[in-house]
Amino acid sequence: MKTEVVEIPKFGMAEEVVHSAIVLVADDDSATRNFLSGLLKAQGYRVFGAQDGQEALDFLITGDPAVALLDVMMPKLTGFEVCQAVKANPQTRLIPIVLLTGLSSSDDRIRGITCGADDFLSKPVNAEELVARVKSLVRLKEFTNELESAERVLFSLVLSIEAKDPYTKDHCNRLSRYSVALAERLRLPSHLCKALHLGGIVHDVGKVAVPEHILLKAGPLTPEERQIMEHHPIVGERICAPLKSLRHVLPIIRHHHEKGDGSGYPDRLKGEEIPLTARILQTVDIYDALATDRPYRKAIQPEEVFTIMHDEAKRGWWDESLICEFQSMIMKTP
Repeated sequence: MKTEVVEIPKFGMAEEVVHSAIVLVADDDSATRNFLSGLLKAQGYRVFGAQDGQEALDFLITGDPAVALLDVMMPKLTGFEVCQAVKANPQTRLIPIVLLTGLSSSDDRIRGITCGADDFLSKPVNAEELVARVKSLVRLKEFTNELESAERVLFSLVLSIEAKDPYTKDHCNRLSRYSVALAERLRLPSHLCKALHLGGIVHDVGKVAVPEHILLKAGPLTPEERQIMEHHPIVGERICAPLKSLRHVLPIIRHHHEKGDGSGYPDRLKGEEIPLTARILQTVDIYDALATDRPYRKAIQPEEVFTIMHDEAKRGWWDESLICEFQSMIMKTP
Protein backbone atom coordinates (compact mmCIF):
# COMPACT_ATOMS: atom_id res chain seq x y z
CA MET A 1 0.00 0.00 0.00
CA LYS A 2 1.36 3.42 -0.95
CA THR A 3 2.05 6.09 1.61
CA GLU A 4 0.35 9.44 1.15
CA VAL A 5 2.36 12.43 0.03
CA VAL A 6 2.37 15.90 1.51
CA GLU A 7 1.17 19.06 -0.18
CA ILE A 8 3.61 20.95 -2.41
CA PRO A 9 4.83 24.12 -0.70
CA LYS A 10 5.33 27.26 -2.76
CA PHE A 11 9.08 27.77 -2.95
CA GLY A 12 10.68 30.86 -4.41
CA MET A 13 12.44 30.31 -7.71
CA ALA A 14 16.01 31.16 -6.78
CA GLU A 15 18.18 31.65 -9.86
CA GLU A 16 20.76 29.09 -8.79
CA VAL A 17 18.24 26.21 -8.94
CA VAL A 18 16.91 27.06 -12.39
CA HIS A 19 18.87 24.75 -14.67
CA SER A 20 18.39 21.90 -17.10
CA ALA A 21 19.57 19.00 -14.93
CA ILE A 22 17.52 15.84 -15.48
CA VAL A 23 16.07 14.03 -12.48
CA LEU A 24 14.66 10.52 -12.76
CA VAL A 25 11.57 9.87 -10.64
CA ALA A 26 10.71 6.16 -10.49
CA ASP A 27 7.56 5.10 -8.66
CA ASP A 28 4.73 2.82 -9.75
CA ASP A 29 2.19 4.99 -7.91
CA SER A 30 1.17 7.69 -10.39
CA ALA A 31 0.03 10.12 -7.67
CA THR A 32 3.42 9.99 -5.95
CA ARG A 33 5.25 10.21 -9.27
CA ASN A 34 3.21 13.21 -10.40
CA PHE A 35 3.66 14.95 -7.06
CA LEU A 36 7.45 14.57 -7.10
CA SER A 37 7.67 15.50 -10.78
CA GLY A 38 5.62 18.66 -10.25
CA LEU A 39 7.70 19.64 -7.26
CA LEU A 40 10.98 19.28 -9.16
CA LYS A 41 9.73 20.92 -12.35
CA ALA A 42 8.69 23.92 -10.25
CA GLN A 43 12.34 24.20 -9.25
CA GLY A 44 13.56 24.25 -12.87
CA TYR A 45 14.55 20.60 -13.27
CA ARG A 46 13.67 18.42 -16.22
CA VAL A 47 12.01 15.23 -14.99
CA PHE A 48 11.69 11.77 -16.49
CA GLY A 49 9.09 9.55 -14.84
CA ALA A 50 9.38 5.76 -14.74
CA GLN A 51 6.59 3.48 -13.57
CA ASP A 52 8.65 0.36 -12.83
CA GLY A 53 12.19 -0.68 -12.01
CA GLN A 54 13.10 -1.91 -15.49
CA GLU A 55 12.06 1.38 -17.10
CA ALA A 56 14.09 3.24 -14.47
CA LEU A 57 17.18 1.11 -15.14
CA ASP A 58 16.87 1.55 -18.91
CA PHE A 59 16.76 5.33 -18.52
CA LEU A 60 19.68 5.39 -16.07
CA ILE A 61 21.79 3.60 -18.68
CA THR A 62 20.75 5.75 -21.66
CA GLY A 63 19.54 9.06 -20.23
CA ASP A 64 22.39 10.10 -17.89
CA PRO A 65 20.24 11.84 -15.26
CA ALA A 66 21.90 14.05 -12.66
CA VAL A 67 20.00 12.32 -9.81
CA ALA A 68 17.64 9.33 -9.55
CA LEU A 69 14.80 9.07 -7.03
CA LEU A 70 13.81 5.41 -6.75
CA ASP A 71 10.87 3.96 -4.88
CA VAL A 72 11.99 0.81 -3.09
CA MET A 73 8.90 -1.31 -3.85
CA MET A 74 8.36 -1.35 -7.62
CA PRO A 75 7.31 -4.05 -10.10
CA LYS A 76 9.80 -5.85 -12.39
CA LEU A 77 12.82 -4.56 -10.43
CA THR A 78 12.87 -3.14 -6.91
CA GLY A 79 14.67 0.08 -6.09
CA PHE A 80 17.35 -2.03 -4.38
CA GLU A 81 17.92 -4.08 -7.54
CA VAL A 82 18.05 -1.00 -9.77
CA CYS A 83 20.48 0.71 -7.42
CA GLN A 84 22.73 -2.35 -7.27
CA ALA A 85 22.80 -2.69 -11.07
CA VAL A 86 23.58 1.01 -11.55
CA LYS A 87 26.40 1.05 -9.01
CA ALA A 88 27.95 -2.07 -10.53
CA ASN A 89 28.15 -0.44 -13.98
CA PRO A 90 31.26 1.78 -14.49
CA GLN A 91 29.23 3.96 -16.91
CA THR A 92 26.49 4.76 -14.38
CA ARG A 93 27.92 4.20 -10.90
CA LEU A 94 28.55 7.91 -10.27
CA ILE A 95 24.88 8.86 -10.71
CA PRO A 96 23.57 9.77 -7.22
CA ILE A 97 20.63 7.61 -6.15
CA VAL A 98 18.07 8.44 -3.48
CA LEU A 99 15.85 5.60 -2.26
CA LEU A 100 12.30 6.60 -1.32
CA THR A 101 10.74 4.21 1.17
CA GLY A 102 7.98 3.79 3.67
CA LEU A 103 10.01 0.97 5.22
CA SER A 104 11.50 1.91 8.54
CA SER A 105 13.52 -1.12 9.66
CA SER A 106 17.29 -0.77 9.97
CA ASP A 107 17.69 -3.93 7.85
CA ASP A 108 16.14 -2.14 4.86
CA ARG A 109 18.45 0.84 5.26
CA ILE A 110 21.45 -1.46 5.62
CA ARG A 111 20.40 -3.23 2.43
CA GLY A 112 20.14 0.14 0.67
CA ILE A 113 23.62 1.13 1.82
CA THR A 114 24.96 -2.24 0.67
CA CYS A 115 23.40 -1.65 -2.75
CA GLY A 116 25.23 1.69 -2.97
CA ALA A 117 22.44 4.20 -2.34
CA ASP A 118 23.68 7.75 -1.80
CA ASP A 119 20.75 8.90 0.34
CA PHE A 120 17.35 7.92 1.75
CA LEU A 121 14.07 9.76 2.09
CA SER A 122 11.14 8.43 4.09
CA LYS A 123 7.53 8.66 2.94
CA PRO A 124 5.54 10.81 3.31
CA VAL A 125 8.13 12.96 1.57
CA ASN A 126 8.98 16.31 3.07
CA ALA A 127 9.09 18.61 0.04
CA GLU A 128 11.64 21.07 1.43
CA GLU A 129 13.97 18.24 2.39
CA LEU A 130 13.58 16.64 -1.04
CA VAL A 131 14.45 19.85 -2.89
CA ALA A 132 17.49 20.42 -0.64
CA ARG A 133 18.74 16.85 -1.15
CA VAL A 134 18.28 16.96 -4.91
CA LYS A 135 19.99 20.34 -5.19
CA SER A 136 22.97 19.07 -3.19
CA LEU A 137 23.29 15.86 -5.22
CA VAL A 138 22.95 17.69 -8.55
CA ARG A 139 25.82 19.94 -7.49
CA LEU A 140 27.86 16.85 -6.57
CA LYS A 141 27.17 15.30 -10.00
CA GLU A 142 28.27 18.53 -11.69
CA PHE A 143 31.59 18.37 -9.82
CA THR A 144 31.94 14.73 -10.86
CA ASN A 145 31.28 15.64 -14.50
CA GLU A 146 33.94 18.36 -14.33
CA LEU A 147 36.41 15.82 -12.97
CA GLU A 148 35.58 13.34 -15.71
CA SER A 149 36.00 16.09 -18.31
CA ALA A 150 39.41 17.00 -16.90
CA GLU A 151 40.47 13.35 -17.04
CA ARG A 152 39.25 13.06 -20.63
CA VAL A 153 41.32 16.11 -21.61
CA LEU A 154 44.33 14.57 -19.86
CA PHE A 155 43.92 11.25 -21.66
CA SER A 156 43.52 13.06 -24.98
CA LEU A 157 46.77 14.88 -24.27
CA VAL A 158 48.50 11.55 -23.64
CA LEU A 159 47.15 10.14 -26.91
CA SER A 160 48.42 13.18 -28.80
CA ILE A 161 51.91 12.61 -27.37
CA GLU A 162 51.78 8.90 -28.23
CA ALA A 163 50.56 9.67 -31.76
CA LYS A 164 53.73 11.64 -32.52
CA ASP A 165 55.75 8.41 -32.53
CA PRO A 166 54.28 5.51 -34.55
CA TYR A 167 56.56 3.10 -32.68
CA THR A 168 54.79 3.80 -29.38
CA LYS A 169 51.29 3.07 -30.72
CA ASP A 170 49.24 1.37 -27.98
CA HIS A 171 52.28 1.45 -25.67
CA CYS A 172 50.29 3.11 -22.87
CA ASN A 173 47.40 0.68 -23.14
CA ARG A 174 49.77 -2.29 -22.98
CA LEU A 175 51.52 -0.85 -19.94
CA SER A 176 48.18 -0.32 -18.27
CA ARG A 177 47.11 -3.92 -18.88
CA TYR A 178 50.47 -5.43 -17.91
CA SER A 179 50.74 -3.34 -14.75
CA VAL A 180 47.28 -4.24 -13.50
CA ALA A 181 47.81 -7.94 -14.25
CA LEU A 182 51.10 -7.93 -12.33
CA ALA A 183 49.58 -5.98 -9.44
CA GLU A 184 46.69 -8.45 -9.22
CA ARG A 185 49.17 -11.34 -9.29
CA LEU A 186 50.91 -9.70 -6.32
CA ARG A 187 47.49 -9.21 -4.64
CA LEU A 188 47.87 -5.46 -4.28
CA PRO A 189 44.86 -3.51 -2.94
CA SER A 190 42.27 -2.45 -5.49
CA HIS A 191 43.12 1.27 -5.19
CA LEU A 192 46.72 0.54 -6.24
CA CYS A 193 45.55 -1.66 -9.13
CA LYS A 194 43.40 1.26 -10.27
CA ALA A 195 46.36 3.63 -9.85
CA LEU A 196 48.45 1.38 -12.09
CA HIS A 197 45.67 1.22 -14.67
CA LEU A 198 45.65 5.03 -14.85
CA GLY A 199 49.41 5.31 -14.39
CA GLY A 200 50.04 3.12 -17.40
CA ILE A 201 48.10 5.62 -19.49
CA VAL A 202 49.30 8.96 -18.08
CA HIS A 203 52.81 8.20 -16.78
CA ASP A 204 54.53 10.12 -19.59
CA VAL A 205 52.10 13.04 -19.85
CA GLY A 206 54.95 15.39 -18.85
CA LYS A 207 56.52 14.79 -22.27
CA VAL A 208 54.11 17.44 -23.52
CA ALA A 209 56.79 19.88 -22.31
CA VAL A 210 59.57 18.15 -24.26
CA PRO A 211 60.25 19.64 -27.73
CA GLU A 212 59.47 17.25 -30.56
CA HIS A 213 63.03 17.29 -31.93
CA ILE A 214 64.23 15.92 -28.58
CA LEU A 215 61.32 13.53 -28.10
CA LEU A 216 61.83 11.88 -31.50
CA LYS A 217 65.62 12.11 -31.72
CA ALA A 218 67.03 8.77 -32.89
CA GLY A 219 70.60 9.33 -31.65
CA PRO A 220 72.05 10.10 -28.20
CA LEU A 221 70.82 13.21 -26.45
CA THR A 222 73.15 16.07 -25.60
CA PRO A 223 73.56 16.90 -21.88
CA GLU A 224 71.19 19.86 -22.32
CA GLU A 225 68.62 17.72 -24.13
CA ARG A 226 68.88 15.00 -21.49
CA GLN A 227 68.25 17.55 -18.76
CA ILE A 228 65.03 18.62 -20.51
CA MET A 229 63.96 14.99 -20.98
CA GLU A 230 64.67 14.10 -17.34
CA HIS A 231 62.44 16.93 -16.18
CA HIS A 232 59.31 15.42 -17.75
CA PRO A 233 58.26 13.29 -14.71
CA ILE A 234 58.14 16.46 -12.59
CA VAL A 235 56.06 18.24 -15.23
CA GLY A 236 53.73 15.24 -15.41
CA GLU A 237 53.28 15.22 -11.65
CA ARG A 238 52.42 18.94 -11.69
CA ILE A 239 49.87 18.46 -14.47
CA CYS A 240 48.08 15.65 -12.61
CA ALA A 241 48.42 16.94 -9.03
CA PRO A 242 45.19 19.03 -9.05
CA LEU A 243 43.11 15.89 -9.74
CA LYS A 244 42.50 14.16 -6.42
CA SER A 245 41.40 11.04 -8.28
CA LEU A 246 45.04 10.68 -9.41
CA ARG A 247 46.66 11.06 -5.99
CA HIS A 248 47.85 7.43 -5.96
CA VAL A 249 49.10 7.82 -9.53
CA LEU A 250 51.47 10.73 -8.75
CA PRO A 251 54.29 8.53 -7.32
CA ILE A 252 54.13 6.40 -10.49
CA ILE A 253 54.39 9.46 -12.73
CA ARG A 254 57.27 11.00 -10.81
CA HIS A 255 59.36 7.90 -10.07
CA HIS A 256 58.97 5.42 -12.95
CA HIS A 257 62.39 6.44 -14.32
CA GLU A 258 64.28 5.91 -11.06
CA LYS A 259 66.84 3.07 -10.80
CA GLY A 260 67.58 0.87 -7.82
CA ASP A 261 71.22 2.01 -7.64
CA GLY A 262 70.22 5.69 -7.48
CA SER A 263 71.29 6.54 -11.03
CA GLY A 264 67.76 7.22 -12.29
CA TYR A 265 65.77 10.44 -12.30
CA PRO A 266 64.40 12.87 -11.19
CA ASP A 267 65.16 12.24 -7.46
CA ARG A 268 67.93 9.61 -7.57
CA LEU A 269 65.98 7.27 -5.29
CA LYS A 270 67.48 3.88 -4.39
CA GLY A 271 66.03 0.42 -3.89
CA GLU A 272 62.80 0.38 -1.90
CA GLU A 273 62.79 4.17 -1.70
CA ILE A 274 61.19 3.84 -5.13
CA PRO A 275 57.44 3.25 -4.61
CA LEU A 276 56.31 -0.29 -5.41
CA THR A 277 53.78 0.94 -7.99
CA ALA A 278 56.54 2.85 -9.81
CA ARG A 279 58.75 -0.26 -9.76
CA ILE A 280 55.91 -2.32 -11.23
CA LEU A 281 55.35 0.18 -14.05
CA GLN A 282 59.05 0.45 -14.86
CA THR A 283 59.31 -3.36 -15.01
CA VAL A 284 56.58 -3.65 -17.64
CA ASP A 285 57.80 -0.48 -19.39
CA ILE A 286 61.27 -1.96 -19.91
CA TYR A 287 59.78 -5.21 -21.17
CA ASP A 288 57.47 -3.45 -23.63
CA ALA A 289 60.25 -1.18 -24.90
CA LEU A 290 62.47 -4.19 -25.67
CA ALA A 291 59.72 -6.48 -26.97
CA THR A 292 58.35 -4.04 -29.58
CA ASP A 293 59.83 -2.58 -32.77
CA ARG A 294 61.84 0.62 -32.49
CA PRO A 295 63.32 2.85 -35.23
CA TYR A 296 66.82 1.60 -34.43
CA ARG A 297 66.05 -2.15 -33.99
CA LYS A 298 63.47 -4.89 -34.37
CA ALA A 299 61.52 -6.32 -31.46
CA ILE A 300 63.49 -8.72 -29.26
CA GLN A 301 62.06 -12.14 -28.40
CA PRO A 302 60.63 -12.43 -24.85
CA GLU A 303 63.26 -14.97 -23.66
CA GLU A 304 66.07 -12.61 -24.65
CA VAL A 305 64.23 -9.62 -23.18
CA PHE A 306 64.11 -11.27 -19.77
CA THR A 307 67.78 -12.25 -20.01
CA ILE A 308 68.63 -8.56 -20.57
CA MET A 309 66.34 -7.47 -17.72
CA HIS A 310 67.87 -9.97 -15.28
CA ASP A 311 71.39 -8.82 -16.25
CA GLU A 312 70.40 -5.20 -15.58
CA ALA A 313 68.77 -6.20 -12.28
CA LYS A 314 72.09 -7.74 -11.20
CA ARG A 315 73.67 -4.32 -11.79
CA GLY A 316 71.19 -2.95 -9.26
CA TRP A 317 68.96 -1.12 -11.70
CA TRP A 318 65.66 -2.99 -11.39
CA ASP A 319 63.66 -5.02 -8.86
CA GLU A 320 64.52 -8.61 -9.78
CA SER A 321 61.67 -10.10 -7.73
CA LEU A 322 59.20 -8.16 -9.90
CA ILE A 323 60.97 -9.27 -13.07
CA CYS A 324 60.64 -12.90 -11.96
CA GLU A 325 56.93 -12.49 -11.23
CA PHE A 326 56.32 -10.73 -14.54
CA GLN A 327 58.34 -13.34 -16.44
CA SER A 328 56.25 -16.12 -14.87
CA MET A 329 53.11 -14.27 -15.87
CA ILE A 330 54.20 -13.59 -19.47
CA MET A 331 55.77 -16.99 -20.08
CA LYS A 332 52.86 -18.67 -18.24
CA THR A 333 55.12 -20.65 -15.91
CA PRO A 334 54.13 -21.61 -12.34
